Amino acid sequence: MVLRDLFVDVYRTLMAHKLRTALTMFGIIWGIVSIVLMVAAGEGLRVGQAKVASQFGKDMMIVFGGRTSLQAGGLRSGRRIRWEDSDAATLEHEATDCRYALPELGRDAVRITSRYNNAALLVTASLPPFGEVRSIVIDKGRFYSWEDQQQARRVVVLGTEAKKQLFAANEAVGQTVQVGDFPYIVIGVMKKKDQDSSYDGWDVNKLFIPYSAMQRDFPNKPPDTPHTLDRILVVPASFEQHEACKSEVRAILGRIHNFDPHDKEAAGIWDTVEEAKAFRAMTDGMKYFLGGVGITTLLLGGLGVMNVMLVAVRERTREIGVRKAVGAASRAIIMQFFAETMMIVFLSGGIGLTLAFGFCGLVDLLPMPPFFAGLLPTWSSGLLAAGILGLISVASAIYPARRAASIDPIEALRYEAGG
Repeated sequence: MVLRDLFVDVYRTLMAHKLRTALTMFGIIWGIVSIVLMVAAGEGLRVGQAKVASQFGKDMMIVFGGRTSLQAGGLRSGRRIRWEDSDAATLEHEATDCRYALPELGRDAVRITSRYNNAALLVTASLPPFGEVRSIVIDKGRFYSWEDQQQARRVVVLGTEAKKQLFAANEAVGQTVQVGDFPYIVIGVMKKKDQDSSYDGWDVNKLFIPYSAMQRDFPNKPPDTPHTLDRILVVPASFEQHEACKSEVRAILGRIHNFDPHDKEAAGIWDTVEEAKAFRAMTDGMKYFLGGVGITTLLLGGLGVMNVMLVAVRERTREIGVRKAVGAASRAIIMQFFAETMMIVFLSGGIGLTLAFGFCGLVDLLPMPPFFAGLLPTWSSGLLAAGILGLISVASAIYPARRAASIDPIEALRYEAGG
């Protein structure tokens, strides 16, 4: 039998058994679509959550001053610890496992006035790397620079909601706003972002100015000194140096302010890196759970496919007997069943992958909630599902076909007639 004749014979056989063919194909298609969609949903949730988390900041630690809970150096516990701007400079110089140590100040409910409107908003000040560390992506204009910082320029970057309140649909960059009692030039507008956490307010509602300008125009009030900080933002040099960086921060600040480095009450650290690790563990667990559900669904679909294939081969035992009676070799019979099964598998796999990826693409055209990135299918999940179901189908067809082809043609005819 030449290859062309084989495929023609296979096609005619499949068309003669449309119901069985349709049931087998449906089982394979359903299994592929199910596992692809489950994996895509899990991946979409993981990516969406990670994206929102990254909007808050990139692998940073927020260090707050607190009160000592342990005695150290002969000093009593319960002392109030306040960071100074020199502390951030010392950390930047001495903490070799840390990339940044940025001072930060904030002033709440500052009266902001533009030519169109006014509002009471939060004003935040730090150094230029703050934009990178806190994921402040600029939509129009620019973030303040080191030259702005050095010259204490009265320049301001607006959060997206702050811009809407002050300017509505009007252009903001280049305009002047009154920040408290001082005129500031708007040099940038932040790109809108989704934020799932904060230590002082949502970035979209803030104004960002250089640290030097904040110190001059909005000085601290007693008992704070002119150099007191609200907090220090620390970024490790790499993800792997995170723990070493944290240890250096506690040791250096403990030495400067005479508290025990192990006293977590004296230096409270909001560790977003640790949160990222916990979130990764949670999403990995969710991925394994969805994978387990998908494999279970796949196996159930495989059982359905196997049952259909077994019944199909059993019902064709008489056909096998007739083929052998007219001189067909066992290998040719098995080859035909193999070709039939592979044609079903490839056709079903293509339809299943097309439906799954097409459905994901249509869903992704819709607006997504903040913590969900859409259905993100992976080729590995689709090909794995198709491969497993294909192997089950082939095994379910070849094994009984081989057994039927090995028996005497007369016995095969009697077996079918008796069935």
